[in-house]
This record gives sequence, C-alpha cells and structure tokens, in this order.
Amino acid sequence: MEHGFLRVGVANPEIRVAEPEYNAKAVIAAVLEAQKEGVDVLAFPELCLTGYTCGDLFFQKTLISGAEKALEKILKSTENADMLICVGLPVSHENKLYNVCAVLNKGNILGLVPKTHYPEYGEFNELRYFTRAEKPQVVTLASRLCAMAQAVFKANGEITVGVEICEDLWAPCPPSSDCAALVTVNISASSETVGKAEKRRTLVSSQSLRTCSAYAYADAGRGESTTDLVFSGHGIIAEKGKILAENKPFGNKLLTFADVDIDFLIHERKKNNTVSPNVAERATAEFVLVERDGKIARNVSRLPFVPQEENGARAELILTMQAEGLRKRIEASGAKKLVLGVSGGLDSALALLVCLRALKLSKMPPKSLLALSMPGFGTTEETAQNALILAKESKAEHRCINICESVKKHLNDIGHDLNLRDIAYENAQARMRTLILMDIANAENGLAIGTGDLSEAALGWCTYNGDHMSMYGVNSSVPKTLVKYLVRYEAKRIGGATEKALLGILGTEISPELLPAENGKISQKTEDIIGSFELNDFFLFYAVRCGCTPQKTLLYAAAAFGGEPGEYAASLARFYKRFFASQFKRSCSPDGAKIGFSLSPRGDWRMPSDASVNLWLDECGLKNV
Repeated sequence: MEHGFLRVGVANPEIRVAEPEYNAKAVIAAVLEAQKEGVDVLAFPELCLTGYTCGDLFFQKTLISGAEKALEKILKSTENADMLICVGLPVSHENKLYNVCAVLNKGNILGLVPKTHYPEYGEFNELRYFTRAEKPQVVTLASRLCAMAQAVFKANGEITVGVEICEDLWAPCPPSSDCAALVTVNISASSETVGKAEKRRTLVSSQSLRTCSAYAYADAGRGESTTDLVFSGHGIIAEKGKILAENKPFGNKLLTFADVDIDFLIHERKKNNTVSPNVAERATAEFVLVERDGKIARNVSRLPFVPQEENGARAELILTMQAEGLRKRIEASGAKKLVLGVSGGLDSALALLVCLRALKLSKMPPKSLLALSMPGFGTTEETAQNALILAKESKAEHRCINICESVKKHLNDIGHDLNLRDIAYENAQARMRTLILMDIANAENGLAIGTGDLSEAALGWCTYNGDHMSMYGVNSSVPKTLVKYLVRYEAKRIGGATEKALLGILGTEISPELLPAENGKISQKTEDIIGSFELNDFFLFYAVRCGCTPQKTLLYAAAAFGGEPGEYAASLARFYKRFFASQFKRSCSPDGAKIGFSLSPRGDWRMPSDASVNLWLDECGLKNV
C-alpha cells in the first residue's frame, strides 16, 4: 500500500492429507481471495501441500513428486499474483528430504528456506523424516534451479521479509533474532493442546517486540490427520509487540490480514541501536510490489494513549508510577509538604489524587498536602466548589487565596489597562499563582507540584514561567485523554462525594478560566481555541510519537474518526504550528516521571526551539491553512 503500509496475511485452507493436487487448488483459491483484499505477503501453513501429518508417507516418492507437481500448478496459476507467497512442502535433494518454505512471486520461485530447528520431543519426531540443511544448496524443483538457504526477500528497496518454520520460533535463538527482517513469516504446524494458544501469542508478540518487526504466524488447521493430534488453524499478525489481527484457534477463517506499518518500524529502528539486522549476511532475493491505495486494514483507536482493557490494571499501574516518582522526590528533597494549586479542573484533580497516593507511600498523612485554591477573574462557582470538595474529602489542608487584587495591582504597576484582556492580562494570573505556590512551598519546606499535562506541553497551552513551571510535574507524561481516563477510574474506585466532584469536573468544559465568566458560566473554552484534545492527542501519537508523515497521519485520522483524510488537514496544520512554536517551553520543562511517552528534553524529544514548520505543512498543502 501507499504511505509505507504492507498488507500481510495468513491463510488457513482446509487440506487433505497426502492429496497434493487438492491442496494446490485450496492454496490457489486462498491466493485469489487474498488478491481481492490487496494482500502483499501471504503465508500458508507448514507442509501444507502434503499435510504435516503424513508420517512415513514422506518416504514415498509418489507423495514427494505429487507435492512438486502441486507447486508447479500453483506457480502457473499465480503468475499474475502481485504478492509474496510462502508455502510449505517437502523437497528431496541428493537422497535427503528437507522441510522447506517455498517463497513465490509472479510464477517464480525466489528461494527455498529450510527449517532450522526440528522438534524431537512428545508427539514430534521430525528428524525421522527430514534433514537439517547445514549449508546453502542449489536444488532442482519444478523444473527450476532454486537456492535453498536462509534468505531474506527484499521488495521496493527497503521492505525485508524473513522466513521461519514452526519450531524455529520456539527455539532459544530463533533465526529471526539474527536476521531481524522488518517482516518475519512463520509457516507452522503446531498441534493444539490446552494453554498452547496463549504461549503462541506470547512468543509471536514478544519476538516482534524484541526484533522491532512484524511477525505473521500461519498454523495448520482443518484437514490434518487427527490420529493423535488436532490442529486449530491459529493465525496471528503482530507488530512490535501488538497483535494486529488473529484467527483464533478453531476460528476457521480462510484469510486473516492486517496492514503493517513499515515506516513506523523503520522509525523505531532508527531510534533503537540495539536492533542490528544481519540481512547483509544472508542470501537476498529481490522482488517488486505494486503500491496500492485504499483504507487501512487495522484497528485504529481514536484514543491511542488510553488503555483498552476494562479491569483497571493499567490505570493502577500508571497512577502507581506517578506516585512512586513523586515519593522518591519527596524522599530525596526531604520535603515536609506538597503544595498544589487546585482549580476544579482535570489536571489539578489528577495531581491531587497522585499526591495522596505518594503521601501514603511515604507514610505521611493527607494533611501533608496543602491544596491551595486561587480564584481569579474567570473562576466560576462550579469549579471553585469542586476544588473545595476534593480538598475536604481528601483530608488535605485547604487554603483559599483570591488573586484578583494582587493581579490588578501588578497590572497597574506595569501600566497595563485592566480593560485590555490580552495575553498579558491572562498570563499575569497564571504567573501570580505560580509565584504563590513557589513561595509557600519555600516557607513550608515543601514541593510545589505541577499539574500541566503532556497535551498542554505539546501544544504550548501553558504560561511560560507560570503553570509551565513547578518543582515536580506529576502529569508531565500524561496526555489529556489519559488524564480523563484516570480521573474517571479514581472516581469509580473512591466513590462518595469525591466521585460526585470528579464526575462534575469531567463534565465541565476544559478552561484556564483566565477571562471573566459570562452569567456565571465559563467564557473561555480551551477546545474552541486549540481544537479537540482527542484529535490533538491523536496527532501527538502518530505525528510525533510514531514519526508519521503528515499525509500518513491524516490517513490514520480518517481510519479512526471517519470521513476523508483531507477533512483533518486544518486541524493537523494547527497542531504542527503550535507544536513547533512551543518547543522553547519544553526545552526547560521541570522533572516528572515518564509514563509512556515524554516530551522532556531529557527523555524522548529533543528539538531546536527555532525549527521551521513549513516542510511539514507543505507536504500536505497545509502551509496557508
């Protein structure tokens, strides 16, 4: 596909043991179906042209010849199939039998990859039939001279595909660990036993994570002999530890496929110097794939930073990480108090909840938290009450300091018209609050805790040397969508008046409340100014975290939110402009524990503060948006 996607599929045709001609027809039918779906790389099970469970029939020349004829039929029928096809069969060479994967493209055999590790335990005794290929050999198969070796198949200059066969994945050192191709295909015949499916998932996902690659696993299914075993047709496609698609055991789907993001894998490898592909040390066969346009065949969540599980385990882990980071800072600094500004907003609510956990870990009472309300020109009664309830229910010390008169005096001192509600008018309030928090923290031998989140840091939605600054930022690696998730989790867990207050905060428009309210209601709505946090977090994940191009980010957005990619161009342009313009704030950000992805200059992101954004805007014609 275009934009660096590769559609990878695993097939599960129903075969007949020792009937290669029938099996060839089943393979061809699956290839035709895969063609309709635009599959680029397609894997079939191990020894699928004969069946894995042939036993001593493998010694029969009739069966081996039948498999070769079946392969010839497949080659002829797939001459126009623009895909890489991996199919398993037994191959006889110099009086030895080999278990191989034939790698095909447009009617040609690009290579034969032999199995490396043969199981000799339990129900498996493959060395009774097959020989290990100790060195590369030239084999005559289907009237062609073919290289039989551990090879890598390379398409369009940078896409590399490696092959393993079944037990190779279960070995302590799988061939894919050494080769580290961007995509590894495993053709398998793994019998089903209780608990084995979960082990396969773990192996496939972990190997794709370890090698920073995609891994496609095609297991044998219906049609294999059930004399002593049963096969489930388990198919798995994973990308860097994440399972993209699965034909669950006994799911009986003919075809399972997903779009692997090759550009993302390359992006991750560039950042990770421990993944060292040895592709150059292997035989290489090149082929060409035609780029196809179309919709993305993979699940794209609208909330990529938010856990998909519902049992709360991930929420507990994140909150514990935040709290442990703060606990260590309390211990290292010898702080006696935590000083926190509570506004009745989402970020300060989460920060308060984390502070309480950190104090508990530090064996300090809730009174060691000073929750400070600092109402200003735009503070509404609703947010003020929610802040008060949270502070009281948490049993923290609560104080209220109205900053209006102090800010007015300050504005008068610098000759600023109080009726001019510009950026200076707004930022004076944010800086006044930070000044108060810092000074009280000094007076109380405490730490001024920052509330700003990852989304605000990305968009520069914070006042430089105001709420931008703190002595420790507990939310610095938590994007806004994840803040909402965590607050909702804590609301349900705690219950009572705290739950009611937290749900009230979740239902309130996000606002810095720096402009006077209108009829008691919030007048300054953040998302009206900078756009939806849901969409901005989505852009942050794909454009920054994953390194996607603007066009690819728009394609992902359309897959997640619906519509056409161009509908999101203006929003993406706004994100890029704010992101580039705000780097100077991130360059001097306070400490804060990394949760998943960090924009700290000491963490995941380093960037000059005066970089030009035009190249990114130009790529999608966004420059003038």
